[in-house]
Formats: sequence, C-alpha cells, structure tokens
Amino acid sequence: MIMTQKELKTLCSNMTLEEKIGMVHGVTLFRTKAVERLDIPAFTYSDGPMGVRLEYENDVWFPKGFTDDYTSYLPSNTALASTFNPGHAYIAGQILGEETRGRGKDMILAPGINIHRSPLGGRNFEYMSEDPYLSGRMAVPYIQGIQENDVSACVKHYALNNQETRRNDVDTYVSERALFEIYLPAFRAAVREGKALGLMGSYNKFREVYCSHHQYLVDEILRKEWGFEGIMVSDWGSIHDTEEAGTAGIDVDMRTTNDFDEYYFADPLKKAVEEGRVPMEKLDEKIMHILHVMNEVHMLDGERKAGTYNAPSSGEKLLKAAEESIILLKNEEKLLPLDRKKIKKLLVIGDNANRMHALGGGSAEIKALYEISPLLGLKMVLGGNCEVTYEPGYYNYVVGNAWGKDANSQGTGGNPMKKLEPEEINTLNEKYLERAKAACSQADAVIFIGGLNHDHDVEGKDKDNMRLPNGQDHVIRELLKARPDMIITMITGSPVDMHEWLPEAKTLLYYSYNGMQGGLAFAKVIFGEVNPSGKLTMTLPLTLEDSPAHRLGEFPGGDMVHYNEDIYVGYRYFDTYGVKPSFAFGHGLSYTEFSFGEVMASVTEEGGCRDGICTIPSLFVKASVPISNVGSRDGAVTVQFYIKPVDSAVKRPIKELRGFEKQFLKAGETKEFCAEFDAYSFSYYDEDRKCYVTLPGDYEICAAFACDDVRSIAKVTIQREYTIAR
Repeated sequence: MIMTQKELKTLCSNMTLEEKIGMVHGVTLFRTKAVERLDIPAFTYSDGPMGVRLEYENDVWFPKGFTDDYTSYLPSNTALASTFNPGHAYIAGQILGEETRGRGKDMILAPGINIHRSPLGGRNFEYMSEDPYLSGRMAVPYIQGIQENDVSACVKHYALNNQETRRNDVDTYVSERALFEIYLPAFRAAVREGKALGLMGSYNKFREVYCSHHQYLVDEILRKEWGFEGIMVSDWGSIHDTEEAGTAGIDVDMRTTNDFDEYYFADPLKKAVEEGRVPMEKLDEKIMHILHVMNEVHMLDGERKAGTYNAPSSGEKLLKAAEESIILLKNEEKLLPLDRKKIKKLLVIGDNANRMHALGGGSAEIKALYEISPLLGLKMVLGGNCEVTYEPGYYNYVVGNAWGKDANSQGTGGNPMKKLEPEEINTLNEKYLERAKAACSQADAVIFIGGLNHDHDVEGKDKDNMRLPNGQDHVIRELLKARPDMIITMITGSPVDMHEWLPEAKTLLYYSYNGMQGGLAFAKVIFGEVNPSGKLTMTLPLTLEDSPAHRLGEFPGGDMVHYNEDIYVGYRYFDTYGVKPSFAFGHGLSYTEFSFGEVMASVTEEGGCRDGICTIPSLFVKASVPISNVGSRDGAVTVQFYIKPVDSAVKRPIKELRGFEKQFLKAGETKEFCAEFDAYSFSYYDEDRKCYVTLPGDYEICAAFACDDVRSIAKVTIQREYTIAR
C-alpha cells in the first residue's frame, strides 16, 4: 500500500545524517545506498534510451561479461519520433519499462528530448526532433509506458544540452523567449502531462551557472512552477559544487569515478550539513523526493510488479515501430516497391547493409538479444528465391572517437586488428568500388545502403561536418553512372550532405537506427509488404551553412555559445527566411496517393463575468479535414496541423506545428483527421510579462503533408487576449 506523505516524513525524520547521505550519492557506478535498518532499498539506475544497458562492474567501467544481460534493442528516439505515432512511443516505453523492471533497475535514463539544434550534434539520434511540440507529444506516452511497470523514467538532459563539444563546461546563452518556446516545452509536457518521476541534469552551463544546480532552471521553473516532485539526478559528473548543488533542487550525485566517498553529495555534503553551510532542510527535501519516487514505484510496500525481458512478443511490437520509422524521401519513376517475383539477382552495396549498430553510440549502447541487419532482412524476405550478392563498395574507416575505439578498427575487409595506412585504404577503396561497379551489370536491382554509424553519431563528440564519411559521395556518383536506377538508403541519426548526387538519384530512403528489427522492416518496405509512412523529424539542409545554428548562431562556440538564431530553429528558420532545404521537416512519401479535403475549424471562447460570477477565459479550437486514399495501395498517412498568425504584431515564425494525427487508410477509403487546440497552441512567449500570450486576431490552420506541402487552410478569428502560465 502506498504510504502517506505524513508517513514518508516520519521515515525521513527517523534517518540518521549518514543514512541520508548514502541515499543521495552513488556508492557504485549505478546505485545508491540502502537503509536496511528502515527497510529502504538501494536505488539502481540504468542507461537508455535504446534499451537497458549491459551490466558493468560496480566500481570500474568494465562489462561483467555474463550472458544474462542481453535485452531488446529499441528504435532510437529519432526513429520513434519519425513514426509520428504516439502509440508506438507508448508501446516502446512499455517494453523498456518492463525490461528495466525485469533487470532489477529502478530508473531508466530515458527518454532524451533535447532539441536538434545543429546537424552536427553527436547525440541527435538519442533525441526526438528539432520541434518541441513533436518531442513533447512523443515523450509523454513513452514516459507513461515506462512508468506503468513500477519503474521511473528519467527525462534527459535538463536543459540546453544541444552539443557534445565541451559539453562539460560550455556556457550557453539563449534568450528567454527561445528558452520557453523552443528548449523547455518538451520538458514541461514531460513533467505536467507525462508525470515523469525522474529528470536528469545536463553537463553544460546556462548564463554562467551549471544547469544541474541552477536555481532558476531547477528550483524556480522545474520545482516551483511545474510542480516536479520526483528525483532530479545529475548526469554522471555534472555536479561541480557541494554547497551550490546542496541548496538547489537536484537530489542525487552520480559520477563516472569510483572515489564514492568523495562525491560532492558524499562526505563533502555531510560536512557541509554539520557545519550549517547546507541546511538539513535542504537535504531532507532531497530525501523526500527520493522517497516519493520509491513510494510511487512500490519499492517501499513490497507490492511491486514483476518485470521480464526478451519477451517473444516484444520483437513483433518493435517491428511495427521500425516499419513506420522508414522515410521515403524520393521515388521518381516509381522504382519502389520492388517486385520480388521479378528480381532474380539482387546486388546490395554499402557498409551499413552489413553493420549492426546496437553496441555503439556511448551510453545508449545495448547488448542486443539480436539485431537484424538490412542484408539479413532482405534475405529473410526473399526466402532463397533470389540470389543476393553483397559488395562493401568502400572501406569503412574512422579517425577514432570519444569512446576510445582505434582508427580503422571496424573496417570492412582486411585485418580488423591492423591499422591501415592511407595508401592501403585508397587501394582498398578502388578495389571495392570497381568490384561493385562490375557487379552492377549482373544484377536485376541494386540497393546502396550507406550513411553514418556510431563512430560518428556518438556521445562525447560532435561531427566536424555533414559530409558522408569514407568517400561515399564519390562511390554513389560512380555507381549511379553504372546504375541510374540504384535505390539509395541512408541510415543516420542526423542530417547528411547529399547535394553532390541527390539530383541524379531517383530513389532515396532515409531512417535512423531503428532497433533489433530494423533490417526486416527495411526489407518489407523495399518489397512493398509495408507502405512507408515515416516523416522527417528534422530539416535536411542542402549544406551545413544553411542551418540556422551555423548561419545566424554559433556552433559549437568556445567558452560560450550564443544561440543567436533565437526562436528560428529548424523549419522555423527555413520557412521564415525563405531558405530551401534538401527536404523539409515532416516530409515523407508513400507508395499510394492521398487527397486532402477542406479544413473545417470551429472556435469556442468562454469565460468572463456574468451575473456577478467571473470565470477564467478559455479558448477551444477544433479543426478537421477529410483525407482520401486515392491510390491503389493501403497505407498510413500523417496530417500535420500548423498554426500561422496573420499580420501578427509580434515577430514570429511563419507557422508552427501544433497538432498531428496518423491513421491507416485502405485504398479508396476516406477518414476524418482532427486536431484540438487551446490558447497555448496560438501563443508566443512574452519576456516582459513572463508568460505565454495569445493575441486577438486572425490565424490560419494549415493541414499539411509536410512543412513545405500545405494542402488545405482554414482561417479562425480569436476575439480576446489570453495569458498562459509558463
């Protein structure tokens, strides 16, 4: 039975100072200390968000090497968001929560919802989108799915963790308006709507103060304004001062070192409390937050749910999410889907066709029970009735990364233990390309699968540029000369520069690391068993210089980084400044065609004073649009609803995503797609009034197939002004 607040306070008051100190810092790399005398268990964390991380020794970053820590490999957060399907986020959260509980953990460090500010961000694949509305909409069911299993989610990284370069000390400068319109709304939704029990502080500074113990971010906004009562845990090593953090709203100090008694919240905090530099009341607040979460997940009453992991049903559920995460960017001449009955010889080229991604990326790495590569998936679907030939096309080498892998350590071909010289690499590249070109003439269809991997999309470092590594641009250009009908696929966690060959490419698929079933999902899309329905969660710029963080702002900066692009992040910039991208936010084609009807919208404004009774004014807007599948194939479609102010007195982006709905339509079927909006949906953040404001006036509700593909518009008029607490 859940304990009352009074009982929790009594439990806290019965603890000694030493016992309290044991609960607020790591005594192993992933666990705090139990209070056995009072039946308070230890609290155990695990990395996410792509699954429950493998087991490490208690005091060194070295895998235990057992066979009992294989788990399900989930689609990355970017891949999940690409489905534009909150149902998949919920199911993925359920699986992650069930496996977290099954592995004996109490908090899973997921989801990641920081904004994709730059295409170069090393951890973009761990985060959902460049858009705060989409990030929040997908994060809420993900959190709910996790926490149904009597474990806590841990939303990360609060806040402004938008780069890996100097992430431990870079000082971010961003306007108050951009903070509340772009960088905080997804966290706000996670706390207020998702009821997240855990939050992780970020490494970086904000206005000269470390975010993990920032009084304004943590105490005023997170705790006081949003009412967050759960555990705020440091990122591993993000606390830098005992007194500053001890008096702030952060609760648990975790680090990457094994000097556990020296953690800021260990002996130093004990001494600070004894000397009165940190009030006991502040320490008690931390204990109460921890006890609150323990109480909510039934750690204190013995009525906790049992979990499991590697359930046979999980793979099938994750397959559906992987299928919907695949984005068809281009399909000239309708080359896709391939007819498997007509393909007798299939040539597959590219390192990512034969590569597994689970055990990479930094703290997101997973010891996957299995992972289906694209090459394996293609063979599974073809079932032996087609000859499948694989050629690497290029030698995959890296220049080293933040996680200690040596250069050339995972090259295709050659001795993986040998570090090759540039001349040797060039020789291999020439040989692999010539072999691939020669094989092109013998194949009925050719598929190139390239992009990035976790030597590039990785925690701890950002990319230097958007260029495809290992000479892939040259390889693709040369192969297109031999096979203009080559189907190109990019697997990547962030935008890549494709301008050198994109005009010649007739077909292009694009997706992020989409989990254990990713290769099978890919093959089912290729052969038309699944109609692609994924959508881009970030804008793909033509070149890096077209990205707002690089055109208007700074990235990665030095001691400081100034977000001079302000609120014009992602599509907000491309739309407003008239910059044409390679592909716009929300873009994604289908094998069928959809027709948009007329958007209908209604406005209800209530409140005011009547008969001496005053109510708070409220705004409710509902929009609907009929969509018909006018093609010959069944398929899912997402309608994106953008709100566009007309003649706004305040400088704003041209339009902003404020709703979306995805449904499956059979060929010839018509369904109604709806979205509901409140005053917050039409608002901007007013820095002087410190709240969101919706101004009276005209607004357009745009029903769109993509950000740059608006199909139908309805105009609504709002009569009065509304203010919304932040």
